[in-house]
Amino acid sequence: MERTWKWSAVAAASAVALGLAGAQSAAQAAQDEQHEHHEARQVKHVLLISFDGLHQQDVARCVAGNTCPNLALLAQSGVTYTNAHTPGLSDSFPGLAALVTGGSPKTAGLFYDVSYDRTLYAPSDTQCQGKQGWNVVFDETTGIDAENGGALVHLDGGGAFNPQAIPNAKINGVCTPVYPHNYIKTNTVFEVVKQHVRGARTAWADKHAWGYDWVNGPSGHGVDDLARTEINSIDPATQSDYTDVYTHTEKFDNLHVEALVNQIDGKDSTGKTNAPVPTLFGTNFQTLSVAQKAPVAKGGGYLDASFTPGPQVADAIAYLDKSLGRIVDELKQRNLYSSTLVIVTAKHGQSPTDHTKLVKNGDTLTALLEANNYLDPNGNFGQANTKTGNLNDGSGLVGTGFVQTDDVGLVWLRDPSQLNAVVKTLKDNLSCNAPGICADGPQAYILYGQSVKAKFGDPSLGRTPDIVVQPNPGVIYTSSKKKDEEHGGNAPDDSHLGLVVSFPGLHHAGRTNPDYVLTTQVAPTILRALDVDPDLLHSVAAEGTRALPGLGLGREE
Repeated sequence: MERTWKWSAVAAASAVALGLAGAQSAAQAAQDEQHEHHEARQVKHVLLISFDGLHQQDVARCVAGNTCPNLALLAQSGVTYTNAHTPGLSDSFPGLAALVTGGSPKTAGLFYDVSYDRTLYAPSDTQCQGKQGWNVVFDETTGIDAENGGALVHLDGGGAFNPQAIPNAKINGVCTPVYPHNYIKTNTVFEVVKQHVRGARTAWADKHAWGYDWVNGPSGHGVDDLARTEINSIDPATQSDYTDVYTHTEKFDNLHVEALVNQIDGKDSTGKTNAPVPTLFGTNFQTLSVAQKAPVAKGGGYLDASFTPGPQVADAIAYLDKSLGRIVDELKQRNLYSSTLVIVTAKHGQSPTDHTKLVKNGDTLTALLEANNYLDPNGNFGQANTKTGNLNDGSGLVGTGFVQTDDVGLVWLRDPSQLNAVVKTLKDNLSCNAPGICADGPQAYILYGQSVKAKFGDPSLGRTPDIVVQPNPGVIYTSSKKKDEEHGGNAPDDSHLGLVVSFPGLHHAGRTNPDYVLTTQVAPTILRALDVDPDLLHSVAAEGTRALPGLGLGREE
């Protein structure tokens, strides 16, 4: 039997439902209902939007300064969570996985878009007879345009997977390709909604056309309308990709705005085919992230430790808010606003916002490991060494281990028996002086052994890094002059995100909630809103993830 979840938490109605009619009079119940000054409404659609890079401080500042009026209006009819955080790693893959699986990397198995798995075989090893251990790269090169190092000339990545980017695994004795949807270890909210909401349709749009195939979940079919848009494709108008400057990124993000508008209008993301309005749909925006990364000397990033936006960030926030307003206006014009739960948040933040904390000494972590022979001293490991020189063309080395660095360091050792020796080397070189790794401050740490196992899973199973290095906040393991901020780790600016949940007539509308919450709590909240059991998400059941508090949902608090 289908059920309908009512979002106006009227105390008397609840009392009657519980057989406690004597606890409150009918007259009092009517007064309570009038006090809520709305009638119960059913959530029929959920719209999830990620403004990648959006900090809670950005939300507070722009609402107070009236520079994001559309987001402020959503906040007035919703709850703003002032203490929302990512669940431990803040790259795009684990960040989005938190939102759509309800799980951390420990259960979802996604640590970065470029990672490593000791159980996998090379793409060329179609019989799974060679060495194991593959540097998994699910990014712009996952589309067939990148085959043999080809130019990314198509917005849709070429319209298919790059077979050279797809590793293999031996499953029940059979050598089987591992596409991104096979790589994720848990189901997604898109799959659950499709399976348990009658007539449901799902949609999503993201920055990589084929790398984000994993949102489909293990079934491979969780998203009915997955827009294939590639941010690193070459724009014919400029002969550059869409990440060169934030105003160019706006052009890419506009594609996602158009996709949402088309879907709200009863079409697919292309606008070419009629389709039901999705039950669950959404997208991510990259403009703010690109503006945050841009060098402060060129107007990027923030002006001070108080999150005062520089010119590019200020413009980016204004653009995002205008886009949000257009989407909400379309919902209203199609009479869908009153039945749509809107969630605005981010996959990750960006670090450091305080430019005085910025340290760019280069990738000192990888250099230290190479210098001590824990990795090949010439960088001949994984996809860093292909026979052709082309990234992710399937000819990389196998069984080499891997290091992923941004403002965090994830280390998969080629020889796990060296763990203690590697940790000692790292601890002996914590300072920011060469060859130090800049992890000598009170907010820095090194996780390994039981500490990694407890937080991220058992490295011996193949997917979890052996070591996680969180350097001092402000450290970026790069010497690039093109960016002054990054993400991926667990520095405060990475992990403390904006989160607004809005629905007309919401029980606690207009309030802020200071509770410490995780972005993993978004997924069970989506299912609660659609009256679906959140424990149908495997990560939610495994990690005990609760829906967000303070929304008047009743059972989540």
